[in-house]
Amino acid sequence: MTMKKMGWFMLVTALLSVIILMAVFPDAALQSALRGLAIWWDVLFPSLFPFFVISEVLLGFGVVHLIGTLLDPMMRPLFRIPGAGGFVAAMGYVSGYPIGAKLTAKLWEQKMVSREEGERLVAFTTSSDPIFLIGAVSIGFFHDPKIGIILAIAHYGGGFLVGLLMRFHGKHDAKSSSESPLHLSQVKTSRVKAAIRAMHAARKQDGRDLGTLLKQAIQSSLQLNIVVGGLVVFFSVFLELWTRAGVIPALTEAIGLMLSLVGMPESLSTAIVGGIFEVTLGARYAGEAGAAIPLAYKAAAAAFILSWGGLSVHAQIISILNSTNLRYFPFVIARLVHGLIAATAVMLLWKSVMGSSIPTMALPAVSNSVLNGYTHIMAAFCMLLGFLITFTLLIQVIKGLQQKFRKFPR
Repeated sequence: MTMKKMGWFMLVTALLSVIILMAVFPDAALQSALRGLAIWWDVLFPSLFPFFVISEVLLGFGVVHLIGTLLDPMMRPLFRIPGAGGFVAAMGYVSGYPIGAKLTAKLWEQKMVSREEGERLVAFTTSSDPIFLIGAVSIGFFHDPKIGIILAIAHYGGGFLVGLLMRFHGKHDAKSSSESPLHLSQVKTSRVKAAIRAMHAARKQDGRDLGTLLKQAIQSSLQLNIVVGGLVVFFSVFLELWTRAGVIPALTEAIGLMLSLVGMPESLSTAIVGGIFEVTLGARYAGEAGAAIPLAYKAAAAAFILSWGGLSVHAQIISILNSTNLRYFPFVIARLVHGLIAATAVMLLWKSVMGSSIPTMALPAVSNSVLNGYTHIMAAFCMLLGFLITFTLLIQVIKGLQQKFRKFPR
């Protein structure tokens, strides 16, 4: 079975299970849907909507073309993407997910990026916004503003490293290699003039007046926000129903077993499982984990969750990329790599940034509940499923590396 067929089979099975569980637990489905709707209306809608509208207006005015021309000599050598990617990166890191994917899709529609350039761009511009990372996670969940410093270094620094790694994704673009930066003495004159001309040409090509541009920006932003809200509500119901059915507790036990094998606190499994599906839930669980768990381990778990983004964010990205030819597989690999880099960075930089060493922890004993009855069966099933998915991803990565090495001259 190919990876695509396996993914469709898992998706159909999950959706059928949700339909059945909604009939079994109708009250839980309603209450969880209301909680998801409240999260969207109180947090996501007011924070995302202004950035959606502003980014649409800036695209219409040609500001992206201005910034793209100025940043082109830097973005191409580093990340193998056009200079317009600098605007996407700035907006993505300031506004948070899924702004980077939305702007990348817009650039693709305007033929400013190719397929592989767009995939590189989405991979490292999908990140948490500073307000959520510092305000919600550091202060709200961890009650320690200093945690925001190391989380920001690990999260955004990891994103930069992912961008450097993603430059090796895709075929070598002859156009990118043939273009060389302008001479330093010419940058202040010709580069700036070229950027202004590019903005003016893009504005003329767009042709919409301010009223029409603002109206269409609001309409498209509302549509995208409704999609985001629907996905948040769906995953809220999904998590609640699977928790009632015992699948989420079993998965938690399985993740706890894996964490114990590598010397991590087993009780962090609740945060990891929550973060796999929804980033806010996982980050909250990480901050509220037991007081006996060293703070460094909880911060590392939060860094992984923020960088992975949660399947709710992944679903938003897929819905945005659906109108383009950009593939999801490079994105999910980049998210996994970003999560591992961020978690590792927290552990390595903890003493330097926080001024305290990480307490040594012995390997915790595995909970007896893992070895009994129904939970044992479900945990074994979840571990087997995770192994199969990981094995399939590794095969795809190895095949891609083999194809790249074959092209190297000998």
